Amino acid sequence: MKALIMAGGYATRLWPITKSKPKPLLPLGEKTIIEYILEKVKETGLPTYISTNKFFESHFRPLSDKYNIELIVENTYKEEEKLGTIGAIKNAIDVLGEDDYLIVAGDNVFSLSLLDFVRRFNELKKTLIAVYDVGDLELAKRYGIVILEGDRVIYFEEKPSSPKTSLISTGIYAFPKNVITRVEEYLKKGNKDAPGYFIQWLLESKTEIYGYKFGGYWYDIGSADSYLEAFKIFLKESYIEEIQISPYAKIIPPVVIRRGARILGRSIIGPYAYIDEECIIENSDISDSIIFRDTIIRNSTIWRSIIDEKCEIRNLELRKSLVGGHAKIQRGD
Repeated sequence: MKALIMAGGYATRLWPITKSKPKPLLPLGEKTIIEYILEKVKETGLPTYISTNKFFESHFRPLSDKYNIELIVENTYKEEEKLGTIGAIKNAIDVLGEDDYLIVAGDNVFSLSLLDFVRRFNELKKTLIAVYDVGDLELAKRYGIVILEGDRVIYFEEKPSSPKTSLISTGIYAFPKNVITRVEEYLKKGNKDAPGYFIQWLLESKTEIYGYKFGGYWYDIGSADSYLEAFKIFLKESYIEEIQISPYAKIIPPVVIRRGARILGRSIIGPYAYIDEECIIENSDISDSIIFRDTIIRNSTIWRSIIDEKCEIRNLELRKSLVGGHAKIQRGD
């Protein structure tokens, strides 16, 4: 069995932040999103691969070297060329060969033990999907909803307009070899290139599918709100590297402040703030926010916002904002 982490999307819902950086490499606490997933996958002992695209390949190389994980790179450079997830899985199988596969979305974080999940798959040797109750029928419309009889899936509907349940399929799947190899057949029939529709198609073609229900937490990091909420959950304590800090500044934990940052004047940082390398924060209040490297913020208040790298923000109050890289925004002097 092989483990394949899907990290080839262009994350358009988080643009402009993810125009220049892949979503799985966004910080979540002191680590990146995908590092939490890698820690879970490592427990299984499976040979592990990351599926990404040509545009973001260089971003994943340091991670690949650090964790000794091979990249499977699809030949696309922009959203319009992108393979869907099923197409990317087929591309990976073409490279890695036929086998049982553990498939994990690279932008979900979860409490599920993948070791227990794989053990259950090895008992069944049938398609197994991880399912989670989001507790909200409106929210369930975004996902594939699942009805179980015992632990067998008897009904599956992708993105229903009127969900029958709030139990949904997460981005975690285990496929036996005889099922995963059907992705080519599925795509040739012109079906939608997405995992939920593949599961629905399998069920309609009488394939046995089982659900593995788990509690705890599950975050699909698809929007700024869900990203910031997950960031708060995962930031349990402060991580402060070598920085310059004014004696008049105040740090309210938990925060992450990376090397080379300068916290000047009467700034207040935190709680739940991420300040990246070489940022300059002067006479500003920043909380519930993520500030990427080489950004300058002066005389401003930033709350529940994400500001990309190399920005300059002066004399502003920003709330629930997304600011793209290299932006210069100020009000007066």
